[in-house]
Amino acid sequence: MKLHEMALRNLGRNRRRTALTALSVGIAMLMVMFLDGFIGGFMTSIVSNYTKNDVGHLNVTTSEYRERERFMPVSAYIRDSKRVIKAIESIPDLKGRIRIIEERIRFGVILNSGSSSKTSLCVAGDPVAEKGLLMLDRSVAQGSYLAKPGDALIGAGIAKDLGLKVGDTLKVVTQKADYGLGFKKFTVSGIFSTNVNSLDGNLFQIGLDDARELLGMAGGATQVIVMLDDYNYSEKAAPLVAAALGKAGLAGLSAIPWTRTGPFASLMVMMSSMYTWIYLIIAFLGAFVIANVMMMAVLERRKEIGILKAMGMPPREILWLFLLEGTMLGLLGSLAGVVLGMALNLVFARVGMDFSGAMASFSWPIDNMIYTTVNWLDALLLVLLGVGVAGAIAFLPSRKAARMDPIEAIRSA
Repeated sequence: MKLHEMALRNLGRNRRRTALTALSVGIAMLMVMFLDGFIGGFMTSIVSNYTKNDVGHLNVTTSEYRERERFMPVSAYIRDSKRVIKAIESIPDLKGRIRIIEERIRFGVILNSGSSSKTSLCVAGDPVAEKGLLMLDRSVAQGSYLAKPGDALIGAGIAKDLGLKVGDTLKVVTQKADYGLGFKKFTVSGIFSTNVNSLDGNLFQIGLDDARELLGMAGGATQVIVMLDDYNYSEKAAPLVAAALGKAGLAGLSAIPWTRTGPFASLMVMMSSMYTWIYLIIAFLGAFVIANVMMMAVLERRKEIGILKAMGMPPREILWLFLLEGTMLGLLGSLAGVVLGMALNLVFARVGMDFSGAMASFSWPIDNMIYTTVNWLDALLLVLLGVGVAGAIAFLPSRKAARMDPIEAIRSA
């Protein structure tokens, strides 16, 4: 009889114990598989909310702007941002992967109404595109979102400090791209309220064309942000974009992935690595019960081991026999757990999990729905992990069986 047939027969001797052991492994693998999907969706949500509001999955700006980014130097802007977009959209490897590509200008301004003034951060972009990025349209408490040139959307804190209401005129002063003084009047079309002081009290949004007129930045932007279908692809996409820009003759530009845009991005990358170790620990704990089961099997079958050795079965085959039993238990439990985990991930990838209730007091315009990720490669790797951990844990009991003296084994049985 072949070793794998003997291993299967031995597992069938005590079906209850085999089922309970496989169930233990299966629950661990189910937890890991679901956690992989949930944490993948959670990380996607966090990264998406961070990148869409600020840097994008890929961020393109001038090298000079990158060096002084904290000061938002409008003089160091991209002269022809449309040309940059065309160069990026022409990259073959990014065909179908680009979800949003947007020109954006961020700069400081002084807002004035009557005798009151206030410094503010202005974010200017295409109003339609910004509905899927900043999403301030969801938080408009009074009036309406940007509808026409000359409209401005301001936070509730700014409106309170300057005594503004919808329909009022707002004067804006800032430094232009040529270091001159820029001045323009806007009509307050809407007032947003997110209950986040850093936004409501400091953020001011206008259309891209209005910002270009105010700054003397015809056809330009301080940055081009790219949102991909998968944020994990940004590391591979960044050198492709840099190469395409160089090929198009667009010198002096810097293209980096979101992972290299600051401390928060570095924290997200570190968290992803930590979760991998958590998965390994859960898988190990789930499979550890196999060690106990295999040790009991070795003690219960000492006479059988002794007889097999007396009949000429080499220690190596004894070792492999018990290793096969352990790995088969791991395979059975891992397959069951991963299949069930993937089923849950497929369900929640479609219907999502609504965390609006948990974030009811936090009305910052972000996506509160988390959709689990479905990764078939991770599922395969998890099955292999379960089998590998089971085999490793079963090794010591198997070696003990292989080293038994046949006469002593038969006597002690």
